[in-house]
Amino acid sequence: MKTVRQLLEIKGRDVVVISPNASAFDAMQLMTTKNIGALLVLDAANKLVGIVSERDCARKISMLNRLMRDVRVSEIMTSTIAYVRPEQTNEECMALVTEKRVRHLPVLENDRLIGLLSIGDLVKDTISEKDFIIEQLVNYIRG
Repeated sequence: MKTVRQLLEIKGRDVVVISPNASAFDAMQLMTTKNIGALLVLDAANKLVGIVSERDCARKISMLNRLMRDVRVSEIMTSTIAYVRPEQTNEECMALVTEKRVRHLPVLENDRLIGLLSIGDLVKDTISEKDFIIEQLVNYIRG
């Protein structure tokens, strides 16, 4: 199993972020433009304070009964964030996304954001690992 650090080396460390003071409309527009499902929320000191997803926008804004432009990201973001460290394994990440029922895991090193892994990234790596093992076993059997 690969470590989070190895996965980030393959995937890249680009992370799309937004301010907690931005509007929900701005968040949705950014997610649409970047074709992603969630944004990490960083405060003015670049500290991770939350995550906001398309699902947050869809569900929570309708409950507030206000226009998207009038709702701040801080009002709809999830503040309790499951995260991982670079030395953790894909297997540990998969267990965490399953246990916490989340789709995105920020990667923190020394309390600093260094990347983001999605459940898609983890599944892709898991399938790749399984394919490699199968190929090795087939080669071994064939001699």
